[in-house]
Amino acid sequence: MFRKILVANRGEIALRVICACKELGIATVAVYSEPDRNSLHVRFADEAVCIGPARSSESYLNIPQVISAAEITNVDAIHPGYGFLSENANFAQVCEASEITFIGPRPDTLELMGEKDRARREMKAAGLPTVPGSDATIEGEEQLAKEAARIGYPLILKASAGGGGRGMRVVRSQEELLVAYQTARSEAQQAFGTPDVYAERFLEHPRHIEFQVLGDRHGRVIHLGERECSIQRRHQKLVEESPSPIIDARRRRELGARVVRALEKIGYTNAGTVEFLMDADGSFYFIEMNTRIQVEHPVTEMVTGVDLVKAQIRIAAGEKLEDAAGPLDFSGHSIECRINAEDPETFAPSPGLVKNYVAPGGMHVRVDSGLYTGYKVPPYYDSMIGKLIVYGRDRDECIRRLKRALEEFVVEGMKTTIPLHQNLVRDPEFLAGDYTIKWLEQWLAKNAA
Repeated sequence: MFRKILVANRGEIALRVICACKELGIATVAVYSEPDRNSLHVRFADEAVCIGPARSSESYLNIPQVISAAEITNVDAIHPGYGFLSENANFAQVCEASEITFIGPRPDTLELMGEKDRARREMKAAGLPTVPGSDATIEGEEQLAKEAARIGYPLILKASAGGGGRGMRVVRSQEELLVAYQTARSEAQQAFGTPDVYAERFLEHPRHIEFQVLGDRHGRVIHLGERECSIQRRHQKLVEESPSPIIDARRRRELGARVVRALEKIGYTNAGTVEFLMDADGSFYFIEMNTRIQVEHPVTEMVTGVDLVKAQIRIAAGEKLEDAAGPLDFSGHSIECRINAEDPETFAPSPGLVKNYVAPGGMHVRVDSGLYTGYKVPPYYDSMIGKLIVYGRDRDECIRRLKRALEEFVVEGMKTTIPLHQNLVRDPEFLAGDYTIKWLEQWLAKNAA
């Protein structure tokens, strides 16, 4: 087992990893930017190193600074959390060259899955269904026209190197095609450093279903069930739950087995998430794989009893899955609400001083957050300031507990999305599990009218 781990992240996920390390008896090092000096993850770590100013490119994304912090504190592993450097193949290679274990997949796997068009081809060859689309990035207007004619409209252009809605454009007619292509390439270049995009058929009203996986260094892969992530705004998830309200046990076994076989073929290691779109006719299509721990990992932990972050660390230390993860015990239902420092009506960022913070409690209620009374939320990073996760014996009990917990949650001094979640969990369609990835934006438009 590792002696000391550096956590190359900030906020709630950095704190989450530090807590897992403490329970494993592993010393921790936090890195932080200047505005994060008073963050909880800095306070809770055994050591802390400032790695630069507010700008992420000069701190959390600055590989030389992170590696220097790791070397001067003499760590033997780095956990990247999610975002920032978590899926950066170059960073994983630098860790290897520095004889520091990267707690995540191998660099070649990160590179493979980081190229979305290449990942689609690989997963298709490994037996997973994919949305009909281009087999490679689109090079030039002539190829663009040919691919559009072959795929048909509507289609969607996507950045090859990233996700989260950036570098993504829906095209409904030939007249829109060229402008959309140019815009998508420009956004992709700005967000990911490469303008490469690919095209695929656009599914009008799909659901977003993803499977959590773990793979050890001994050739074994398992899945830990699915998460329903269809409640999204502009491709950003707001609510996740496990299991999905519409996936039965037979479908879970069948698709889960295909996911496991596909990842065994590529020799996948550590934690990952295989993401699908489910069409209205029940067809599943692989869209991408996230080669890291996900924001929404706690709902899987709640229904399986597996600590995914500890499993990541144990797998990276060479343990077999049966030891790293322990026995799986699928039971009950869990829902997560992302709490963002945003205006719940306009979604404008709302950073500021936390004047009063009271987290909900009680049986099967969990809050992952770095907030405390007196903390000043900086304006430089993602607006997510916490996650409320609840568990119930079934979905109905889970929702009732979620309603109660949301009523107890107090964050004063800034606007948050707590009121939005309070309204969402009372909507009849949400209660029935009847929603797609378009549902939230339609719901917001209806309630704004």
